[in-house]
Amino acid sequence: MPPRGGPGGGAAQPTQTSDTANGEIPEETSGPYPGDGSNGANVLTQSGIVRRDITSSFGSSTTKAEGVPLGITMTINDFANNTSPLAGAAVYLWHCDREGRYSLYSQDISNENYLRGVQETDDGGQVKFDTIFPACYSGRWPHIHFEVYPSLAKATNSANKIATSQMAMPEVTAKAVYATSGYEQSVHNLSQVSLDSDNVFSDGYDLQMPKVTGDENNGYQLTFNCAV
Repeated sequence: MPPRGGPGGGAAQPTQTSDTANGEIPEETSGPYPGDGSNGANVLTQSGIVRRDITSSFGSSTTKAEGVPLGITMTINDFANNTSPLAGAAVYLWHCDREGRYSLYSQDISNENYLRGVQETDDGGQVKFDTIFPACYSGRWPHIHFEVYPSLAKATNSANKIATSQMAMPEVTAKAVYATSGYEQSVHNLSQVSLDSDNVFSDGYDLQMPKVTGDENNGYQLTFNCAV
């Protein structure tokens, strides 16, 4: 695995270049709230989990997570095959809501399953999700979790995953989002953490910084390439 590094959270933060995007993505913890069957609930076996728009719950609830819109485009490449596009794989993506809570786990939303979804990679190794910008909760830099599976059929059990990692949200974008209504608690939480102190990103994050464009009024677009 290539060395990981980057400047401190207060410095100018890197975005992906062709070099960093082609490096093998670091393996990270799925955290305590994966919803993949490895720690309690398994949302991957539920009808409706394969979807692009993950802002609403599906099944018995249709509650929608409120927040600044975020469109995500991920390209998954095969590190062992000259980083060529990994077609026919599956990506499971999840993150916290505007209040810093995780569906299926947090007390107030244990009956919700929003902000979780699976997509199959196309011939170019690409998947797209429509979601909201995640909060910054106490002790963690704002982030998005994802797992990569060899196929859609196998994306039902965490034992089948071939990679687990996280994306770190850019500081400038996070500060702009957190200045909007509903994200108030994230302002304080972000001020108490940096990429260098975060328990996931502190050992380097150059392979985990997506490119984000847009604004808080019209929403943001995130693009991220990784090799697994």
